Amino acid sequence: MNGLLLFLLALAPAIILHELAHGYVAHLLGDETAKNAGRLTLNPLKHVDPFGSVALPLLLAFAQIATIGHVEFLYGWAKPVPINPLNLNVNGRYDPRRLMGVVGIAGPAMNFALALAAGFALHGGVALEYLVYFIEINLVLGLFNLIPLPPMDGGRVAVGILPLPLAKRLAGTERYGILLVLLVLFVLPVALGQFGIAFDPFRAAMDKILPWAEHLVLVLTGNDGGS
Repeated sequence: MNGLLLFLLALAPAIILHELAHGYVAHLLGDETAKNAGRLTLNPLKHVDPFGSVALPLLLAFAQIATIGHVEFLYGWAKPVPINPLNLNVNGRYDPRRLMGVVGIAGPAMNFALALAAGFALHGGVALEYLVYFIEINLVLGLFNLIPLPPMDGGRVAVGILPLPLAKRLAGTERYGILLVLLVLFVLPVALGQFGIAFDPFRAAMDKILPWAEHLVLVLTGNDGGS
């Protein structure tokens, strides 16, 4: 199967269902914002962000081809599901900060659930290459979003569980959090690599965590004891 096609066929449902999980959990917790905006749907067009889904990946690809002759990394995102934290409640008890943490963890939890579902599907012996790739994509997406820095999902969780003074400080980083993630995890490794400086914290972390996570999925889904 063509590598790019395989990537897109694995990435699209992983991202769409990730966003749907946020919106649906918010809906269960009393917030109808995503539902009223028509975002609780599998229609991929509803989840396309003009900048994050199209312009940024293309810009990154062209910039890398122009400077280093190949594409080293791509990054992007789907249109975030709109959520009003002030509407979130459990049995009439409103707790926006902590319940946004619950909404936040729903996205990575969906990716981990999809990885497990694909692991069970391996027993069918059909589309094995796609299923293995689908497991990896979902694990990477789920783990990446656990970075404890807003607006990443892990940042939402951290804001929800930290003592209030620390939570306020962390929440205040949201306006430049995504730029910091892009700079440290993607831009600097490529730029420093041109000078022979090895700096790639995300890849280093994934080299250790991803094989363990893939092994765990295979064990939990009964695939040859994870061997």
